[in-house]
Amino acid sequence: MDKNENKINNEKKKNLDSDKSDLEKIHPNKELSPEEKIKQLEDKITRTLAEMENQRRRYEKERNDAFDYGGFSFAKESLNLIDNLERSKTSLENDEKLKNSEALKKIVEHLDIIHKDMLGILKKNNIEPIKSIDQKLDPNLHQAMMEIEDDKKEAGTIVQEIQKGFMMKDRLLRPSLVCVSKKTQNVDEKTKKDEEIKDNKREN
Repeated sequence: MDKNENKINNEKKKNLDSDKSDLEKIHPNKELSPEEKIKQLEDKITRTLAEMENQRRRYEKERNDAFDYGGFSFAKESLNLIDNLERSKTSLENDEKLKNSEALKKIVEHLDIIHKDMLGILKKNNIEPIKSIDQKLDPNLHQAMMEIEDDKKEAGTIVQEIQKGFMMKDRLLRPSLVCVSKKTQNVDEKTKKDEEIKDNKREN
């Protein structure tokens, strides 16, 4: 018998044991009729059953959350391994002594295989990367670190990913750190002037 069941049984016993004292408080100098006693007991049982049902639902939710998200903290910490792997790859690719060498190609191939395997393991456990590039900035999923002028993109579009974000089912493990586009000042001023001209034409 688990703790939740013990708690439910103890509450039930406590409630039933208090029936007599409750009745005495309500009718200290009056003997209740059988019908009144039945009514009081029915009300008490109804309240007890309702409380038991609430406790059962809470227990079910806690159990389901433990099953679905029990590894949440571990999963979040394991993302550091992927970050370090990606940093190592970038560092090797930027090493002037290794550039265009066969040794670098073999190392990068092995790193890519490990990276793919790690993402596969995460996916099997319902952990997947957040889509970022060319997506509109979503404050619930992305964290903008800087803006980059880009007149070809709609303002607020993600153009660069600094650190990949991940979801665990419907929960955010960590947000994506991104760079978003913004219009150049000249374009903004031209757009503003065009809008002012349109407004003047409407007024006239």
